[in-house]
Amino acid sequence: MAGEALDRRNIWEPSVYYALGKESFYFVGHDISIRESMDTYGALIWPGAIALCQFLENNQQQVSLMDKAVLEIGAGTGLLSIVASLLGAWVTATDLPDILSNLTFNLLRNTKGRSRYTPQVAALTWGQDLERDFPYPSYRYDYVLAADVVYHHDCLEELLETMRHFCRPGSGTTLLWANKIRFQTDLRFTERFKSCFNTSLLMELPQQEVRIYRATAKE
Repeated sequence: MAGEALDRRNIWEPSVYYALGKESFYFVGHDISIRESMDTYGALIWPGAIALCQFLENNQQQVSLMDKAVLEIGAGTGLLSIVASLLGAWVTATDLPDILSNLTFNLLRNTKGRSRYTPQVAALTWGQDLERDFPYPSYRYDYVLAADVVYHHDCLEELLETMRHFCRPGSGTTLLWANKIRFQTDLRFTERFKSCFNTSLLMELPQQEVRIYRATAKE
């Protein structure tokens, strides 16, 4: 039974772990060093984040983050927020409270003296206290970024509610969502996502099973 559970887990957990809990990347002309944590999914680098980083770097005319207000939900290790900052965005990276220490460490280490704006970090639990902590229109963003936020958890309705809170009619907000498709639940969420927003598939990476979607609110 334990072996079966392990096999199920390995289907959707990252396929590579790093003994020292660190991984290095090169984006936007900078070496980026990420400290990972092995004790929580939010402190690992997932394939959707890498794919969206590559897309943003390589498609700056299509999606320009320069001087844009950008929110990342489920920021995890902060790689995507770091790249957005290096591309000139004013970034707020959010995740659960117990993720924020490592997230802040990675953001500051990799953006200090390199970015136009100092990235901000804030606690955000999907679906909870959104109107209180992020009231609209005081908290309005040009872009909302989400990478590999859909996996084997019980918060998909709350995730969708959070996406709709920030990407609402009249906001002018564009949502960019990248995800590795692992389960039937991922496909079902994708259908719900498409029903809630005007969506387009920006890129599909069959080998990595990653899709990147662009979405705006249905007016």
